[in-house]
Amino acid sequence: MRVRLASRQLAANLSDADATVQSMPDASPAKWHLAHTTWFFETMVLKPVAAGYEVFDESFNFLFNSYYESVGERQPRPKRGFVTRPSLAEVLAYRDHVDRAMETLLESDLDGDLTDLIELGCHHEQQHQELLLTDILHLFSQSPLRPAFTDPEPISSEARETAPMTFLPFEGGIVEIGHDGSGFGFDCEGPRHRTLLEPYRLADRLVTNGEWIDFIEAGAYRDPMRWLSAGWADIKANGWTMPLYWEKRDGTYWSMTLRGFQPIDRAAPVTHISYYEADAFASWAGKRLPTEAEWENAAQGLPLSGNFASSGRLRPLPAEDLDAGPRQMFGDCWEWTQSAFLPYPRFKTAAGAVGEYNGKFMCGQFVLRGGSCATSEGHVRATYRNFFPPEARWQFSGLRLAEDG
Repeated sequence: MRVRLASRQLAANLSDADATVQSMPDASPAKWHLAHTTWFFETMVLKPVAAGYEVFDESFNFLFNSYYESVGERQPRPKRGFVTRPSLAEVLAYRDHVDRAMETLLESDLDGDLTDLIELGCHHEQQHQELLLTDILHLFSQSPLRPAFTDPEPISSEARETAPMTFLPFEGGIVEIGHDGSGFGFDCEGPRHRTLLEPYRLADRLVTNGEWIDFIEAGAYRDPMRWLSAGWADIKANGWTMPLYWEKRDGTYWSMTLRGFQPIDRAAPVTHISYYEADAFASWAGKRLPTEAEWENAAQGLPLSGNFASSGRLRPLPAEDLDAGPRQMFGDCWEWTQSAFLPYPRFKTAAGAVGEYNGKFMCGQFVLRGGSCATSEGHVRATYRNFFPPEARWQFSGLRLAEDG
């Protein structure tokens, strides 16, 4: 129940209004995240197997289903903010109702398939914990008051020069990537398979805010030669001149954060950029984005440690000074790769409703790796594949450069 408690703690300081408003079609209200993750356990676990379980409210199947066509009709995603009722208090009561039933179920003998499904539900909820944070940040950024989600005290940033990035060589060859089936992994992470890598070099750290400011001030947002055609179309259509949440005031760059409106830390990794922006920066720098196989090959065997949500910072940290090896591979920000989100060789969609979890989205998305400062600790692996459409900016998304060896 630790995962379930963590979601409730995230909502502890939200008002009913905070938890109800939807700031854009891609974001969901906090109340919806709290209810949807509860709906998952009720619909996928309790209703099929828990004898005598009483559904909390029959209308919730329509209100809080996300995209499971096989489970029934649902409230359209862009209109989730219209669900002013049930209230936040009622959603929390729904969570209590389902949690009590789950505690009773967990006291019984469960088969392996059911425990696997419950584990999937916990990891699904951790995904929504991160989405709750990123969606609240987007909502609060729209408010004229610029409220802080957590402690608004400024976090000190070191006014220091960032050491130039270095590029670490990797031999390439035939390597194995993907989840090997031991321990938890989402279906899209496997099967483990061989792939051929040409020799390559990977940056030892993430691109920083200071380096991104150089990109801005070099006029890159006005130079169509650096941009993919679809990216340049987004630049013109949306008027992008800097990352999402950034502003320039009296010559200083600021950004909206979960701690409120704060000055940019030049030494910290840049975040809230689209795939198009990441690709344009790489072009401007004379480099490229890594493939997801290159990233995973470099990450295999590294400790799963970094700046995750549990640190309480909820902002990326500057890279630590290390003698060797890639830094910031886990935590801080999701790293765009140049790889489309596609099925691995021999991938098969699971039977039933859970088969709709990832496979149906394997078109028009790009893979990100590594986790972020809003990711639950213990949720990511070297094989973890996150994915978003190339124009998405509201996640903690950044980049690491690569080049041919």
